[in-house]
Order: sequence, then structure tokens, then C-alpha cells
Amino acid sequence: MLFNLLQTGIDSLGISSAPQVAPVQQEMSESIISLAMKGGWLMLVLLLLSIIAIYIFGKKWWMIRKAASIDKNFMNDIRDYIHEGKIKSAIMLCERYDSPVARLVQKGIERIGRPLSDIQTSVENTGNVEVARLEKGLPYLATISGGAPMIGFLGTVIGMVQAFFSMSKAGNNIDITLLSGGIYTAMITTVGGLIVGILAYFGYNYLTSQISDVVFKMERTTIDFMDLLHEPAQSAEEE
Repeated sequence: MLFNLLQTGIDSLGISSAPQVAPVQQEMSESIISLAMKGGWLMLVLLLLSIIAIYIFGKKWWMIRKAASIDKNFMNDIRDYIHEGKIKSAIMLCERYDSPVARLVQKGIERIGRPLSDIQTSVENTGNVEVARLEKGLPYLATISGGAPMIGFLGTVIGMVQAFFSMSKAGNNIDITLLSGGIYTAMITTVGGLIVGILAYFGYNYLTSQISDVVFKMERTTIDFMDLLHEPAQSAEEE
């Protein structure tokens, strides 16, 4: 009852209970696309760079994820096959995995019977090829991380030049909105360039760290495989 009386009194005075935020909401509801269009044609370049960066990151992430996934008992099974003389079974086991670790072990198994130095060289060369395959495309991502902010700054400079040029043409009829509008448009490219560059930078560092983990697994597997080849010789010497 008391609430209804208070509400009636407020309405009679012409005071609205809802805050007048419609103009603010209207300004905030401006879409990202319309903001991007105000940045000019350089925003199209940044959009293209962002698409390329997302494509490279997604492709390399999936490739690295597959490269790092391998059975924990893989080397134990390889050791059992080699000790039992089942070389073909060991090769077939390697072919089941689409992984750099499996491919370098397969290369070493195919060289069994040759000097150990030749086997180690072949395995290391295969490892170098696999690392180069994983790193392929990362320089483009690094270039985007450094180039996108520069393109954004270029758009800002161009926008500022256009704003001051418009002011010089206006003569004595200089309006502050003429300059503020030009700066507003120019800063959009800077924001876009920084967003693309930061995302590409973090993506590049993440992929690099993941590749380092894969390289560590490859190096550890190479050592285990070479120790495996030495095991028969060591047992023969002990006998």
C-alpha cells in the first residue's frame, strides 16, 4: 500500500522511476562491424591477417597435438619386438602412429644391421626433418605478430593526416568535432592492429613451447632407441 502511494506520487510529479539511459545504450549498441568500417581499407588488411593467423594457429596446434600423442608403452613394445627378432612387427607398430617419434624410430629400425653411427645419423636427420615440418608456417605467425601493430599505426598516421588536412581546408570555420572525428577514426586501426598482433604473438609463443616439448620427446626417444641397440652387444660382452 505504501509503495503504491509513493509510486503514484512520483508519477504525479512527472519523475520517471527508470533512469534515462537510452541515449547511452544507443551509443554503446554500435556494432563492431560499423566501427571496423570507419577504420578504412587497412582494416581489411588486418582482417585478412587475422584469418591467416587463426588458420596457421589451428593447423599447427592440431599437428603438434597429433605429434605429441603416442602410447606410453610404445618403446617397451619396440624393445620386445627387437629382442624377439620381429623387425617387421616393430615397423608395423611404428606405422600405426602418425607421430615424429614413431617415424624416427621406424627409420632407425629400417637401418638395423648397419653400423650404429650410421643408424644414429639417420635417426638424427629424420628428427631434423620432422622438427622443420612442425615449425613450417610459424615465421608467418611471427611476422603477423610484429606487422599487424605497425599496420595499425600506419592507419592512425593516415587518419591524423586526413584530419589535419580537413582542418586546413576549413579555414576559420574550424570545428573541434572535425579533429576529434578524425582521431576517433584513426585510432580504430591502432586498436585492431594491436588486437591481431597480441593474439598472434601469444599464439606463436604457445606453439613454440609445444614444439619444444615434442623435440624433447624426440631426443629422449632417440637416446632410448640407441641404448636399445646397444643392449644385445652389452649382453654378449657379459657372456
